[in-house]
Amino acid sequence: MDAAPSADRGGYRTPDSVADVTRENVAAVRRLEQLAQAKRTFADRVADIVARFCGHITFVWIHIALFTVWIAWNSIPGLHHFDPYPFTFLILCVSLEAIFLSSFILIAQNYEMRVAERRNQLDLQINLLAEQENTKILQLLERIACKVGVIEEADDEIAALEQATRPETLARQIDRSYAEANRRRAKAGDDGKSKSAA
Repeated sequence: MDAAPSADRGGYRTPDSVADVTRENVAAVRRLEQLAQAKRTFADRVADIVARFCGHITFVWIHIALFTVWIAWNSIPGLHHFDPYPFTFLILCVSLEAIFLSSFILIAQNYEMRVAERRNQLDLQINLLAEQENTKILQLLERIACKVGVIEEADDEIAALEQATRPETLARQIDRSYAEANRRRAKAGDDGKSKSAA
């Protein structure tokens, strides 16, 4: 007996179209984001609110208005100057505000870095899983092709692609490539200096 089209398979219903697949993927990512938001500490929440407000144009206009009123009040003759030029108290307030704002922004950035690191780890795991699945599919396709007689001899390129990708090997290759590029750049710089000196 066939399963119903909307049968549940590990949290995903059977998709009817590409739009269904992408909708399910978007919903899964949204659930992950909601889970990460729910795990925020009180400090993370406060820092996020402060950082969002500071990054808004309203924050700039409020400061422009306050500084204008403050400086005008303490500069216009005939008014009581509670903070006369050079506005020492205003400078103290702005310095304290800068210290607290930078702390809140750093806390918010640290939280965003943790979320980004988690996303990167998730992305890496999904990519590794996809690579393993693709390797297995290649192996199965080669066996099927040999069985039905599409290919008769082993293909070295297919054999190379069928090998499992080792992340640590790739990381070492990337490091070596960057090191060689830096050496070439340094050598080219040294050659240019020696030519100009000559």
